[in-house]
Amino acid sequence: MKAVRIHQFGGPETLQVEDLPMPQPGQGEVRIRVMAASVNPVDYKVRNGGYLPREALPLTLGRDVAGVIDAEGPGVEGLLVGEAVYAMLDRDHGGYVEYVTQPAACCAPKPAKLDFVQAAAVPLAGLTAWQGLFDHGGLESGQRVLIHGAAGGVGHFAVQFARVRGATVIATCSGRDADFVESLGASEVIDYHEERFEDRVQDVDLVFDLIGGETQERSWAVLKTGGIMVSTLKEPDQKKAEARYARGVHYMAHPDGQELAEIARLIDAGQMVPRIDRVYPLDAAAEAEAALENDHVRGKIVLEVAAPL
Repeated sequence: MKAVRIHQFGGPETLQVEDLPMPQPGQGEVRIRVMAASVNPVDYKVRNGGYLPREALPLTLGRDVAGVIDAEGPGVEGLLVGEAVYAMLDRDHGGYVEYVTQPAACCAPKPAKLDFVQAAAVPLAGLTAWQGLFDHGGLESGQRVLIHGAAGGVGHFAVQFARVRGATVIATCSGRDADFVESLGASEVIDYHEERFEDRVQDVDLVFDLIGGETQERSWAVLKTGGIMVSTLKEPDQKKAEARYARGVHYMAHPDGQELAEIARLIDAGQMVPRIDRVYPLDAAAEAEAALENDHVRGKIVLEVAAPL
């Protein structure tokens, strides 16, 4: 089977298309014929030498896929051979491949309303948004949330999830993305190029930080006493949190088939939809990663691995 791998850290040119043996599912695992795989910032950050030691190489990148189960190991329940699924992959497997094995618990039935390319865009970014807002942020109906980076892969899901939960969504993004973010359900959109969000916002219950740096530091000024700041990038300053009787949380998303099933129900109910910016073939993974790393991307970039069934 074909796979896109790296043997050294560096730029997009380190990505190589190789032939690997067909994987076999073990206890509690399924094998997925990958139809599409998503490209995420974590992929180029790992490729650039972040997160993992050199001893982890060679490595297949990619953290989420959509495809069809074509084999099962012993002990799999609830999923069937021939079923269309989507999954955020565990850290032992990469998604830039034609076939991947995965614990069944990481998988969920693919949303019926989405094709494979659309479905592949959801798992990692969707779970990152879901877990940040709800598992770590405890967002509830009637609360106010400020989402930084609202037009990106994670951000555009976060806006929709928060709206569906009944929260008031305030979002920051560039001016060219303002209409897009507003269409997702944001009540107020702030162009960070033109104005400071702290001049317009105050007393939010939750800051969902997808930007980091000075944006995170400035966000303390708008967080209400007892509020929560959740970041995917950097642990919020705990002393500043304590001074506001607030919580500051840094986290990394983890695979969760049950949460993916809940997200699929929202999608099939017409309450949210993934935005696809660009689609590339598997052997253009290097080009896709370069685009995500260097271009202005609205929503997600996806690799189409196999022709639709």
